Order: sequence, then structure tokens, then C-alpha cells
Amino acid sequence: MGGDLDLFLSTAPTSSDGAWTVAQVTRRARQLVEAGLHPLWIKGEITGFKTYRSGHWYFSLRDAEAQVRCVMWRTDNQRVSQPEDGLQVFVEGRPTVWEERGEFRITVKRLIPTDADGQWELQLRKAKAALERDGLLDPARRRPLPRFPARIAIITSPDGAALHDILTVIERRWPAVEILLLPTRVQGEAAERELCRALRLTNEISVDVAIVGRGGGSREDLWAFNSEKVARAVAAVEVPIISAVGHEQDIVLTDLVADLRAPTPSAAAEAVVPDRDETTRVVEVLARRLGRSLTSRTMLGGERLERTADRLHVAMSDQVERRATRLSLLSGRLDALSPLRVLQRGFAVARDDTGKVLKTVRDFTRGIDFRLTVTDGDVRARVAGEEP
Repeated sequence: MGGDLDLFLSTAPTSSDGAWTVAQVTRRARQLVEAGLHPLWIKGEITGFKTYRSGHWYFSLRDAEAQVRCVMWRTDNQRVSQPEDGLQVFVEGRPTVWEERGEFRITVKRLIPTDADGQWELQLRKAKAALERDGLLDPARRRPLPRFPARIAIITSPDGAALHDILTVIERRWPAVEILLLPTRVQGEAAERELCRALRLTNEISVDVAIVGRGGGSREDLWAFNSEKVARAVAAVEVPIISAVGHEQDIVLTDLVADLRAPTPSAAAEAVVPDRDETTRVVEVLARRLGRSLTSRTMLGGERLERTADRLHVAMSDQVERRATRLSLLSGRLDALSPLRVLQRGFAVARDDTGKVLKTVRDFTRGIDFRLTVTDGDVRARVAGEEP
């Protein structure tokens, strides 16, 4: 660097005669910086982070005493999670001078958080923010689980302890249910892709509810369930779905978008099916209540029927009595008009052999036989003498 600096000083104008332009100064400064400072690693805190439509990142690195401007081109930052202000990072870059602004800066080629926790946390915050922006973390999305599912889809590793725990609990609680296993890896590079595929397959088969999960593990082991792609695939399942990942202290993104978060696979199995013994007890209690209710209703119905019969008997008796009274009145009137009543008063009725009533004198021709009906019977008679 000493030779470059000597050359710079020896060629620099010492008077106003031959003064350099601003462009010449910044260009010489850039050449000097790039020649004297080769690519290096720098540690600092990101501040003033901005991303432009071009995809390039601009920010500053600072510590307690100084700060330096940085740029990271799109071709270099595509493999890195977008950082945020306040993140402590290591950057590998080349010092240079931005001639247009006469600004010393670092052209960053690589960016790594100073600790793994920072990187994990950064990715998680970004994914969670994107899901929240799309409304996938809204509690109002959560659907109730079916009380008596007939078919359950389980998305997990066929070789893991989670599957064994789920099947054991379901067999004990509700063995009549049908289980469909959609096998997938639950950790490693292929886990994200396989989980998304299995979750999409859930929408192509007929099931009532689904469980996605695995047993406990390190944060790295569980990381597939913090994938934004996997979380979105869980949210897209068309039936209610339970997320059962890790132990109680582990909360992952799939827990936040699922309809129910179970702290363990066993807890998921307990939530997804009813307890056979408890259901039997409930049915027995309901059966006894139903029996008592039917008995009570039968007795009440009998009492009502008896009261109705009594009222019907009284009503019919009243009706018969009223009709008997009316009949008696009508009979009296009819009897008063009866010819027999007239006969009883001393009158008689004459009829010829055909039964025709002889009403006038002309009807009684000489020699005609007739019957004279009196109050206690008929008297045979014949007309004698001359015709009238």
C-alpha cells in the first residue's frame, strides 16, 4: 500500500495549476482503497436497512465508535434471508469508494448473523409476518373438530414415535375409526417438500379431520414445521386439522395456522376422538333419562286419556238426556195428533175391504161390506137398506 500511496502523493497537484477534478480525486481514492484494502470480514450491527425495487440492499454497519455504508447487490443477496435493523452480523465485502457520492463503503458479498439464534429468529419473524399479513393467524379461521370422526388422516413419519403414540391412544379411546397414514419425512432437507405434498394430498381423499406432527427434537429437527410453505399448506387443508409438533414448550408456525394446537401427538389423539368409556356412560345416563321420561309421559297420557273419557262420558250422557227430553216432547205432540187418541174419545173410522177410509155418505153404498175401527179393535159391518 505504501507504493500506491507514494504514487498518489507524487502525482497529486501541489498548486492550483493542474488541479484535479472531483471525479479524478474520487477515482484515485477508489483505486487507492481497493488496492490497499482487500476483501475482508467485518462485524457490526445493521442500521438504516433499505431494499429497492431493483432488489439491491443498502444499509450501514455500526459499532459503538463508527459506522460504514454498505451495499449488497441482488445477485449476492438472493441466497440470504432479508435482515432487519438491530441484527448483529458478519459481512464479507470489498472496501471501495462510491465515486458519484465520494462515499467510502463496503460492497458486501456474504452476510451471516453473528449467531445461529439470530438467523433462526429472523427467518421465523419474516414468515410469521407474511402469514399474519394474509390473515392466516386470525383465530376466527379456526374450525371445530368433528365429535365422532369416521376417517382420520395422519401426516407424519411412518417410523417415528409420534405415529405409535397416536395409534395407541386412538385404539384405546375409539377403535372404530379408520386411520389413513400419509407418510412423510419430518426433518431434513426433503421434509418441507414432502410435508407440503402430503398436506395437499389430504384434500384429494375423503377424511373428516387430519393430524400433522412429529415427536420432540432440537430446533433444527423441528424447523420444517416453521417453514412458511408448510404453514400455508396446513392452512389450505379443507378439513379441520390439528398440529402436534414436539413437546409442550415448542410452538411452531403450523401450531399458529392449524385449527387446534396439541402439545404432543398423544394429546392430539385424545382431542380428535371421543372416549369410548365416557361415551358409554353418557349413553347409559341418557337411556335411563329417556326411560323415565317415557314412563312419565305414558302415565301422564293415561291420566289425560282417563280425564278425557270422563269428560266424554259426561258429555254423551248430557247429550242423550237432552235428546231423550226432546224425543219425549215430540212423542207427546205426535201422540196428541194420533188417530188412536181420537178413537179413545169415542170416534170410529170406517174402511172398505181395500182399506180406503169411507168419509162421506155416498161412500156407503147399499150392500157394501166395511170395517169400523173403534178404540179396542175392528167391527165388521154391511150397509143395508136403500142407497142415500
